[in-house]
Amino acid sequence: MTLADLKPGDQAKIERIGKIAALGGRLADMGMTRGAAVSVRRVAPLGDPIEIEVRGYNLTLRREEAQAVAVVKLQFERS
Repeated sequence: MTLADLKPGDQAKIERIGKIAALGGRLADMGMTRGAAVSVRRVAPLGDPIEIEVRGYNLTLRREEAQAVAVVKLQFERS
């Protein structure tokens, strides 16, 4: 599953970032590292861009960038 597959309100943990040359380093500089928790805030009407929260700040990614980030969706039980 990738970050692009998530819907607003979904939370996930980053598993790995794909091998796009400059993308991996740039995203790591913004705090998107393996194990970091992310939350999808908003998705534009046509699906691009995607706004997420990571490490306490909001970050907007293009759909292509979000597809390069593999995540594990976090499941929460409702009481």
